[in-house]
Amino acid sequence: MDFSFTEEQTLLRNSIQKFVQDEYDFDTRRKIIASDEGMKEENWQTLAELGLLAAPFTEEQGGFGGGPIETMIVMEEFGRGLVVEPYAPTVIQCGGFLRYAGSSEQQEALIPQIIEGKLKMAFAYAEPQGRYNLADLTTTAEQKGGDFVINGYKAVVIGGPWADKFIVTARTSGSQREEKGVTVFIIDKGADGVSTRDYPTVDGFRASELTLENVVVGKDAVVGEVDNGLPLVEKIADEAIAAYCAEAIGAMKVLNDTTVEYCKTRKQFGQPIGKFQVLQHRMVDMFMEYEQSVSMTYMVNLKLEEDEIERKKAASGAKVQIGKSGRFVGQQSVQLHGGMGMTDELNVGHYFKRLTMIDTAFGNVDHHLKRYAKLSQA
Repeated sequence: MDFSFTEEQTLLRNSIQKFVQDEYDFDTRRKIIASDEGMKEENWQTLAELGLLAAPFTEEQGGFGGGPIETMIVMEEFGRGLVVEPYAPTVIQCGGFLRYAGSSEQQEALIPQIIEGKLKMAFAYAEPQGRYNLADLTTTAEQKGGDFVINGYKAVVIGGPWADKFIVTARTSGSQREEKGVTVFIIDKGADGVSTRDYPTVDGFRASELTLENVVVGKDAVVGEVDNGLPLVEKIADEAIAAYCAEAIGAMKVLNDTTVEYCKTRKQFGQPIGKFQVLQHRMVDMFMEYEQSVSMTYMVNLKLEEDEIERKKAASGAKVQIGKSGRFVGQQSVQLHGGMGMTDELNVGHYFKRLTMIDTAFGNVDHHLKRYAKLSQA
């Protein structure tokens, strides 16, 4: 199988690398995440000017028609720079809902705004009792006349503080964990009954707790089919997993390179610690974990457009590998740096924190091991 990138894909990677090098060095990122807003609007506009916000959308929708490989390239480079701007929530997740199932009116109204950098969105799907089960919903949407009245609570909505609109999953029929009866809605952040509690996450990103109290939306707020939204939600979740896997291998690459360089220069007993065989073995193990993660990330992105079972198995398999490898690479990198590996001033800890958060996004290792086993028996 040919894994070489096209000339256009290489140019895309080069443009993002230049952005990260010029605008997103580690000290600059620390200032951004310490600011009141937690992101930099100028960076978001730069992403729009580079065409990155348009990359996944079709040419008919005003985009560039990029596929999973282009998204993988973008997210890998973002992982190397620990970019905090809400690209994944807005473009990959919410943009994915609009691309696949948005009505012509929704696409015409919202996609151009996303592409131009004028609209940010966040996907509110997680609930405290759900434990990674996308169908486990206590948020309800009751149909009254031509409208829906939504009540419920969503936890850890990544990118929520910056979002202008939310895409929310709610139960319109059936029992709490039933697969049928899930519907997807677009809700304005400023709508009556919408309230948020915003906070920083451990990796420097921002999230919200979202409360919905008698929020009234029309039928035009529904994305896809009423009562049959779960297959769409699962598809978007798998695409998000593939994107986060790419971000993780970008972060792992930096940790590997940083650790090897440090071990070449840090001296103990009169020689670089990289000359000690036991530490060489650790660095080789880190490299092997990274390479296995790269292979699994390529695999899941190549299988996103296959049938549903293969897509789900690929996503779960990759998520398990990324979760285990990310933890191992992060832990070893911190330990080989010694006490300074624990400090906020060194980038190593920041990359480890991001890898830890990626492990929990859309299901951790244990969840996806069970999911993969169940799919293999189907």
